[in-house]
Parts: sequence; structure tokens; C-alpha cells
Amino acid sequence: MLRYPDIPSRHFVRGPPLAVREGGASREYRPRVADTELKQRLGRSGAILIEGPRACGKTATARQIAASAVMLDAHPSARRAAAVDPGFLLQGETPRLIDEWQVVPEIWNHVRHAVDDRRGRGHFILTGSAVPPDDITRHTGAGRIGRLRLRPMSLFELQRSTGQISLSRLLAGVPVPTSFAELTVPELAELVCTGGWPGHLGSSEHDPPRSAADAMAENRDYVGEICRADIRRVDGSGRDPARVGRFLQSLGRNVATCVSMATLARDAGGPDQHLNKYTASSYMTALERLMIVENQPPWAPHLRSRSRLRTSAKRHFVDPSLAVAALSASTDHVLNDFEWFGFLFESMVIRDLRIYAQATGATVHHYRDNTGLEVDAVVDAGPRRWAAFEIKLGASRVDEGARTLLKFADRVDVERCGEPAALGVIVGSGYGYARPDGVGVIPVGALGI
Repeated sequence: MLRYPDIPSRHFVRGPPLAVREGGASREYRPRVADTELKQRLGRSGAILIEGPRACGKTATARQIAASAVMLDAHPSARRAAAVDPGFLLQGETPRLIDEWQVVPEIWNHVRHAVDDRRGRGHFILTGSAVPPDDITRHTGAGRIGRLRLRPMSLFELQRSTGQISLSRLLAGVPVPTSFAELTVPELAELVCTGGWPGHLGSSEHDPPRSAADAMAENRDYVGEICRADIRRVDGSGRDPARVGRFLQSLGRNVATCVSMATLARDAGGPDQHLNKYTASSYMTALERLMIVENQPPWAPHLRSRSRLRTSAKRHFVDPSLAVAALSASTDHVLNDFEWFGFLFESMVIRDLRIYAQATGATVHHYRDNTGLEVDAVVDAGPRRWAAFEIKLGASRVDEGARTLLKFADRVDVERCGEPAALGVIVGSGYGYARPDGVGVIPVGALGI
């Protein structure tokens, strides 16, 4: 059972794990940060689309609140019924879950029309692990169908973070509280290698949690399936699985960097021939539509100086474990390459920051300019409300991170952007506290919503 720290209740569902029945078996449900957000959004919209990569827990999350469901990917009879009358699948108690809606894309417009015809809110929950191609028959759903992004689980959801240091409180200007969270270096390596996939946690006493070795093997199978089948089903384009695999390997080697598409194409081409930029871009687009990669956009504040902002996005998988799996690496590989380990750790923290930030209506960016100044994460919570973080695996680099943050804060035009709500260095382990210069030190095992 999750043990919840003293955090704002509006962001999380308190109580014991819930049971979800799937395929006749009872599965224990681990509460998610998005649970409360889903309820709130259903209260505002006629329907909600839960988007996220395959196996991140969309169906289980939706079934906590759905009154009825139709599983389009699992039930051929439902797809046959949809071919005759897609509207038939919308009949049932509400909220009605329509799982993997993109299998029958035409159902989107039927949901939209049903929302228009019915009174009230919260009629449908759609889930999808791929974004089908846009076409002229599918309306955006604006004003009718809201969207909720679900990612693999954060350390807080995995019960590996106490959540004592709340991102929402930091954004409200509350200083970093004194805390302690110990995650050893081998534990951190295991966390980046196994990832936040709910399936690794086990579902019952008959399905115990996976060992690290088994979890990493499942992750490699996941990546193999992306190369063989998933990327093809996005748009029907035939792609060489070996080349897709090399492209994923290149992304894995360059995780949490602003590597260019030209470099990725050159690196993924293999010894026989280079991959051209057009093909590499098509791979990236397909992976984005599968929600396997989630790039980190740059932040563009008003500056006091004449520094020029760089506009490249940072490359991230939705979970750092996919970078490890793409390269068939293990915890030993990670522990023997601390530079790469640092990038993987940064990517894991970005995953968690995105989850916590989304719960407060904020977004996560990075900063980079022509002088070489870089900041790993900027959380933008709306007009004149932002926080900046450096991410350092080792606590020995806290001073370096603090200097960068203070230099960055001095460069931002606070009259137009507002004073930073928080500046913090997120580290792998140790004590959390506020430094005399105002920069907080935040162990990742204490970070939460």
C-alpha cells in the first residue's frame, strides 16, 4: 500500500489500492498522480482522452472511474460491431471507457457528436497508445474532448520517494524543507534501468514483482516490439526493424542532450550506408506519435542580457529504461559509465518533474543560450510563476549547480517574467535543505507533487 506524505490532498487520491478486474482476474491498483486530475477533467468535459505509451497503465487508471467499458484491441467482436455501427459501442453506463480508440479511428467523431447530444459532463473516457494520422473527417474535439497525458510511474508512485519536498509548494514559494532520502548509487542505477512500468510491480500474490533482470528483459522485448510492429501500425509505413533499432540506439546514446537530427541520422545509418535526414525525421515523428519519445522544449524568457537563446529540444524517451533497453545495457553497464549514468538520471528526473508539474498545470522546459549557459529544467507554471532546477547525480556538484542557477536567475528579466519561485539542485541522495544563497538541495527520493 502507498504511504502518502503530508502533501496537498487535491493532487492525489488517498486510500488503499483498488482492485481492477481484467480477464477475470483481480489486479491490485497502485494509485497514480493522474487519478485526481482525471476526475477533475471529467467534471469539466464531455469526454477525456488518456494518452500515453503502451503499458503505462492507461486502462487500469481509467477503470478506476469507468462504469462500463469496451476493449477495442482485445475484442474482435467489438471491432466488427464498430464496422457496422460505431455508435453502438457508445451505449452503456457512463463514464464509458473506450479502450485503444485508435483501432477504430472513426469512433472519434461519434464520441464528439454524442457529447453534443447529451447533457452534462463526463460521458466517455478514451484511451490510446498511438496517435492516428489526422484526416479531414476527424474534428479536433476542442471543447468536447479533453486530453490527459499518462506516463510511466514516478518515483513517488513507485513508493521510492517520500514526496516530502512538494513541487507545487516550491512553485508557491515555500522554501525546501529539511529532509533526508537515501537511494544508493546501485539503487539509482536499477531504477533508471527498470523504469516506471506498472507491469513490473506484479498484479497479485500469484504474479509477484519482477526482478531487475526480468524487468530489463521485458523492456528489451518492448523495444523489439516497437521496431517490429508498433512503429509500422502508426501509419502503415514499412520500416526496416534493424534501422529503427539503430535509430533507437542512437537516441539512447544521446539521451538528455540536444543532439541534432543530422547527427542521429548519421549515427543510425550503420556501416553500410547513412540514414538520410528525411527518413530519420519520419522515425522520430512515428515514435512521438507512439509517445515513446517526448522531447523537452526550450524555455524562452525575456532576458536582461543580449544572449541569444538556442531553440533545440532535448531528446528524451518517455522513460529512461527504454534508452537502456535500446542498447541492451544493464545496471553494470550504467555503473561503469558514469557520464551516461548522469544523463539517464537527468532523464528520469525530467520524467518525474513532468508528472508532478502536470498535476499543477505546469510544463517542463530547458534553457540554453549562445554563451554556453544551460539549465536542465525550467518548470513554467503560467505568467510570472516559474522555477529552475539543475540535476546532478552526485551531491559533490551541488555548488556547481547553484552557481549556474544564480547566474541564470540574474540573466532573466524578472520585471517581465517574475522572480523565480524556486531554484533547486536535484541530487541522487542525501539531505534536502535550503542553502544560504536561496538555492534548495533536493534529493530525488524526497521529491513529489
